[in-house]
Amino acid sequence: MKFPQAHTLEQIATIISSEYVGDSDFPVLGMNEIHVVSPGDIVFVDHPKYYDKALQSAATVILINKNVDCPEGKALLISEDPFRDFNVLTKYFKPFEKSKAIISSSAKIGKGTIVQPGAFIGNHVEIGDNCLIHANTSIYDNTIIGNNVTIHSGTVLGADAFYYKKRPEGFDKLLSGGRVVIEDHVDLGASCTIDRGVTGDTTIKEGTKIDNQVHIGHDTIIGKKCLIASQVGIAGCVVVEDEVTLWGQVGITSGITIGAKAIISAQSGVSKSLEGNKSYFGTPADNFRKKYKEIAAIRQIPDLIEKLKNNE
Repeated sequence: MKFPQAHTLEQIATIISSEYVGDSDFPVLGMNEIHVVSPGDIVFVDHPKYYDKALQSAATVILINKNVDCPEGKALLISEDPFRDFNVLTKYFKPFEKSKAIISSSAKIGKGTIVQPGAFIGNHVEIGDNCLIHANTSIYDNTIIGNNVTIHSGTVLGADAFYYKKRPEGFDKLLSGGRVVIEDHVDLGASCTIDRGVTGDTTIKEGTKIDNQVHIGHDTIIGKKCLIASQVGIAGCVVVEDEVTLWGQVGITSGITIGAKAIISAQSGVSKSLEGNKSYFGTPADNFRKKYKEIAAIRQIPDLIEKLKNNE
């Protein structure tokens, strides 16, 4: 998430009431999670295990809970609770904006686009030309939709990321300030849920087709011309490359990559990154032929046990 205008380190420190290390005029251009940071961004870290990763990332401002050695060319914001103060910044730069109409006056809707009665379109949404938005679709604030997109009833674009920090008193939510971006010629079935990024974009690229009741988590990127069948669940920060096929009820864990043109069979559970141009099956998902050989071998176990008994 980039700020509307550049701020100084001192200005950001004032917003969150923190100390800082670095030039008071050090430029701050935005804030992002570590997997999408770029120079000028703030990234937060609150566990020693991840200090080095944050300090060595592309981010040039590190919101951290300990005064450590600051790398050259970077700055620190010292906070007792970086998670909390990251939320403070999200509220400051992306405050919740109440809707005043079922289709916001700030929404931009292209030529030839049909919005059926009962569809909700939030603030600052952009929808391209020749789209069809069916009844009871909910498109939250700042969503971007390309041309020739079809969205069926009950689908929700832009719900909050499922991202929590466990504290003694319960779960503390990381606020979402990102967007959902849907490119051209995408079809979304009924009752799909696509969560917005925490600070970046959840993206569905051109030509992808998605069946009913599919969930896509925050900051995930779905490539071009993918085919995703019903009841697939994809966690946050996943990269699904171009022309991947995911059959029904596939589950994919967070932070991994599915290579281009991979095919994953129904009810598979994906717990690690998979190479492209291969077929996979099972839980954990593995090479299709290998997995079926394993299943065939397992089916022979009762007969083997019976033979052993007879030979005793």
